[in-house]
Amino acid sequence: MSGQKGFEGWYFKHQKGDDMVAFIPGRAESGAFIQLISQEGARQFEVSNLTTHDGMIRADRCWFSKHGCHIELPGISGEISYGPLAPLSSDIMGPFRFFPMECRHGVLSMAHPLQGSVILNGHVHRFDGGLGYAEKDSGTSFPRSYLWMQCNDFPKSCSFMLSIAHIPFCGSSFRGCICAILYQGREYRLATYKGVRIQAFTPEHICLSQGSLLLEMDIAPSHAGHPLRAPQRGKMSSTIRESCNAHLRARLWNRGTTIFDLQSDHAAYEFVPNHGT
Repeated sequence: MSGQKGFEGWYFKHQKGDDMVAFIPGRAESGAFIQLISQEGARQFEVSNLTTHDGMIRADRCWFSKHGCHIELPGISGEISYGPLAPLSSDIMGPFRFFPMECRHGVLSMAHPLQGSVILNGHVHRFDGGLGYAEKDSGTSFPRSYLWMQCNDFPKSCSFMLSIAHIPFCGSSFRGCICAILYQGREYRLATYKGVRIQAFTPEHICLSQGSLLLEMDIAPSHAGHPLRAPQRGKMSSTIRESCNAHLRARLWNRGTTIFDLQSDHAAYEFVPNHGT
């Protein structure tokens, strides 16, 4: 796709119970694309043209917006409408949004109601009454090592996203953290720019502290994950793996008092280990 500098991609996740389908439209120096991930696996589609205008993303015969998505791909079709989005109170990047970054992350909606269905290889995935999540990434490359997790399928009203990543910054680097939780209408945010401390960090266990808050997560991926293409130096030349239905137990305390202790078997999860430069 001539003229495209770096990459720009969106992630629209649709979940109802065990069922999950996410679409990832985007464009990079290597061309425009739509990726799909579900429990069955992942697929990639080349797109001849992707445009954005007034919040509408058009990719050939598909479109995505704050109101929903319309899908026409080989073997895949459907339409899902979105209820009111639940954006964060401010940019998840905080003050880092003012600096040149390898990868910029944006949360478009922590949780929104869904209505509609998608037919995938002859099977109907119905999302009436389910919940959606939407985010955006842009820049040149995904971090060389990172953990990303998202879940909004809990016994109580809770939507959760977390990213811990290697961040090159002004000639040096650091381990950055952004975490947003929308729990029963209240937003909690733990982040590097808010003074978060990463007390423990493994693929299966994370502990974060910030002021009077303590967050602990235990993770058990359901499998090694499905392969997705990821950006490297502006081209979709790298591969990551995402698990659709990881088990997550998340516990949040404030001054030692439990705010919640919730579990889900339906977390989306990516982990890319640090293999050096």
